[in-house]
Amino acid sequence: MTEKLYEQDAFLVKFEAKVLSCAKGKRGFDVILDRTAFYPEGGGQPYDTGRLELPGARDKVRVLEVHNREGEIVHTCSHPLEAGTAVTGVIDWDRRFDLMQQHSGEHIVSGLAHYLWGCENVGFHMGAEVITIDFDRPLTEEQFAQLERTANWHLWQVNAPAEITCPSPQELENIHYRSKKKLTGQVRIVTFPGADCCACCGTHVRCPAQVGLVKLLSMQKLREGVRIELVCGGRAFRYLDRALEQNIQVSRLLSAKVFETGAAVERLLRENESLKSRLLALEESRFAALAERYSQAGDVLLFEDGLSPDGLRRLCDAVLHTCGGRCACFSGDDSSGYKYAVGQLGGDLRGLIKELNQALNGRGGGKPDFVQGSVQTSRQAIRTFFQAILSEGTEPL
Repeated sequence: MTEKLYEQDAFLVKFEAKVLSCAKGKRGFDVILDRTAFYPEGGGQPYDTGRLELPGARDKVRVLEVHNREGEIVHTCSHPLEAGTAVTGVIDWDRRFDLMQQHSGEHIVSGLAHYLWGCENVGFHMGAEVITIDFDRPLTEEQFAQLERTANWHLWQVNAPAEITCPSPQELENIHYRSKKKLTGQVRIVTFPGADCCACCGTHVRCPAQVGLVKLLSMQKLREGVRIELVCGGRAFRYLDRALEQNIQVSRLLSAKVFETGAAVERLLRENESLKSRLLALEESRFAALAERYSQAGDVLLFEDGLSPDGLRRLCDAVLHTCGGRCACFSGDDSSGYKYAVGQLGGDLRGLIKELNQALNGRGGGKPDFVQGSVQTSRQAIRTFFQAILSEGTEPL
């Protein structure tokens, strides 16, 4: 049985050990040591990574993954090691400390939500970017904000160190601790005084201040409760640093102060909506004029610059209702290609569109009498194709 050094000291970065066994695995070489500070994946916390060093050897064996399999802690390594070899294990401390900050921050947030509103943590995932916590009951936006403020107040004001104990079964009966299920045997209790008391096998910081910062990112409804996304410590700092950098860029682009970008964006959106309404009116006027121009013209081919797929659809719809034949409308340029809309009242365009897509490197579809898509070709190639298809190849001067 491997001695679990990470349970004795989560801040242990380097340790000495002996290889008990090594076997070829699916992802590398599965190594079992007589003692280890590498935390195996479990309890919602990802595994540690790092390396194993051999005395006098320049090459280092990378520890890629660590798992608990049938009671054994298995280190998946990049290279094989002989049984009996003495090694020095070195933890990837940046990864370990990040995971401790996230895990301890999650405990404090979950414990406070339980204390304040009776929320039970029914799901927890520590991803590479964010943490998610699933609570069994809803929270209001005011409670969401209060939870963040209270968690950070605890980090900054409470100096009591974290307590990790393994009480006897008799002592455990008198401890009110959080757990997703009833536990038996030896139970490890992690306590952040004033915030949380929870059964946990993971690694944690020594005191709340080492979490540094808790930032709740989002809250969404999940079954009868909510799912909260958050980041802690270094992740929270990097998240806020990136958000500030983005906001500074926005403030420069909008010529607005950093704390006034929201109002500036709202103003810009209102102006944009006004311009879109004006553009729509101008387009409708232009489309009506074209529809009148090609009244009873038969088959029509049109090129109109700067149209969106919806604008192209409206143009084609307007003209085909007056022209008395098939209407094909294109918008784009030779370098980036053309969007198209083709319509024929009561007609069947499926054969035409199949031939068009094959001839002009296109793709698209729709109803038998109206189709939309795109082609990667030139305007002249489109004209040449339709000269052979349409009874009258006309376009605006």
